[in-house]
Amino acid sequence: MQDVMVIGIAGGSGSGKTTLSKRIKEVFNTEVVILCHDYYYKSNEGIALEERKKLNYDHPNSFDTDLLIDQLKRLKEGNTIYHPVYSFVEHTRLNETVEVKPTKVIIIEGILIFENKELCDLMDIKVFVDTDADVRIIRRLLRDVQERGRDLDSVVNQYLSTVKPMHEEFVDPSKRRADIIIPEGGENEVALSMLLEKIKSLLI
Repeated sequence: MQDVMVIGIAGGSGSGKTTLSKRIKEVFNTEVVILCHDYYYKSNEGIALEERKKLNYDHPNSFDTDLLIDQLKRLKEGNTIYHPVYSFVEHTRLNETVEVKPTKVIIIEGILIFENKELCDLMDIKVFVDTDADVRIIRRLLRDVQERGRDLDSVVNQYLSTVKPMHEEFVDPSKRRADIIIPEGGENEVALSMLLEKIKSLLI
């Protein structure tokens, strides 16, 4: 498949990556597919649920990034892939997969996608969503409690023990690889408009 554009959208947890990705997809519709790094969490199926809950899910080693790289390459070559489905309630992969067909634009979204150089090298545009820490933690609290079945104490403990230190060690330093840094992500209308125009120009 010719002229496939890969856009990486990184940033801290709760920064607005998903909102930005969705707003791009709304404009280009079927020409865009979104692959979330979160789909590629390792299954850890040999570990008991209570132990899985305690794992550090914000470290690069918690992801099967090699599988993401392989499937991204296959999509760029014009092949259909089947990406994993991950349960944030059970903290493991489900047996099902999701079919993804080749498109003109592929968005890779995740907190640690710029940490891996091989993955970065496959991207044509690298966007880092830079949002204040207090905004990110509030968004994460709401998401994890409302959508992922977590209780408040567990979300706060995880943030302090792994999310914050991993952000400082891996996520924030990775923005040096970004081509564009966007404050507030999908809520930044000016930056979004500029990014959309850039994508349009490259698709012509």
